[in-house]
Amino acid sequence: MSQTDLQQNSHSNSSSNSQAYAAIDLGTNNCRMLIAHPHDNGFRVIDSFSRIVRLGEGVSASGTLSHDAIERTISALGVCRTKMRRAGVTRARCVTTEACRRADNRGDFLARVHEEVGLELEAISAKEEAELTLMGCAPLLGEVRPHALVFDIGGGSTEAVWIDMAKPGEPKAIDMVSLPHGVVTLSEDYPGGTGTDGAFEEIIKQIDDGLAEFDERNNISQSIANGMVQMLGTSGTVTTLGAMHLGLPRYDRSKIDGLVLSFDDISKTISMIDEMSVENRMKHPCIGAKRGDLMMSGCAILEAVTRRWSAGKLVVADRGIREGILLSLIAEDSSGDTP
Repeated sequence: MSQTDLQQNSHSNSSSNSQAYAAIDLGTNNCRMLIAHPHDNGFRVIDSFSRIVRLGEGVSASGTLSHDAIERTISALGVCRTKMRRAGVTRARCVTTEACRRADNRGDFLARVHEEVGLELEAISAKEEAELTLMGCAPLLGEVRPHALVFDIGGGSTEAVWIDMAKPGEPKAIDMVSLPHGVVTLSEDYPGGTGTDGAFEEIIKQIDDGLAEFDERNNISQSIANGMVQMLGTSGTVTTLGAMHLGLPRYDRSKIDGLVLSFDDISKTISMIDEMSVENRMKHPCIGAKRGDLMMSGCAILEAVTRRWSAGKLVVADRGIREGILLSLIAEDSSGDTP
């Protein structure tokens, strides 16, 4: 949806004087949206949407977005557009990440989204993805330590960001790494199951090998050993582990966002999930039918992260790119830098 279209809709559909903003994060596995009004130094969410679409299904093998994945995604984006119009959204940014970065038919897909749904969908780099995630998660980095390490386990990739915390409330990304391994791609790479001992350990080694050079050039492990680093994780894997650790009857964001998990608790919860059958994972209300087959892939990535960086605990964030987009749009308008 172009900026002009949004402005036209706002006159007929919004009775509020407060400007409405929208952010869409289309990942390899999920399509998520937030709609919000500016509030104090942040925003107040007025509507949201989340649907598992598995846009990246099969991309690692074929190099293209499949017909079925595109159809599922177009349908979800249509719901987003309807919600945006109903809320009178005047400014929006819609981004897509690893699946579209890899896909040879990315251009055709983006053109079709524009033509059929009316949304301007932007394929962003891994670097910008990490920057937006950091912006969205920054309010949870509350400990007074010189550095922070933020990681995001996605459907098609995993990012880690090394952060300078010298200025309170102003985290600055120093370096980042993006690994081409996520919960969807790894599940496809190991069709026999990622929870088997051999596959689980293979994944851990893959991830650890990918993190090693990033770790060494920033001296991260030593900084952690010296107590100079706080760690934060954002992803469906981490939030689900938090919910299962608490024994919630169903997922509740208010109990998860900002939760501190010890590595011992993480290890125990991973073992609990590993002992469940895929069918029982799918039936679990905090996992769900569409994510049961992906959980052990995410657990293997998380296990690799915690083994390499023994911080002892991490903050769980149920926030990321969408929140970063909203904050950046609001900041642009506040400073008069609206494009």
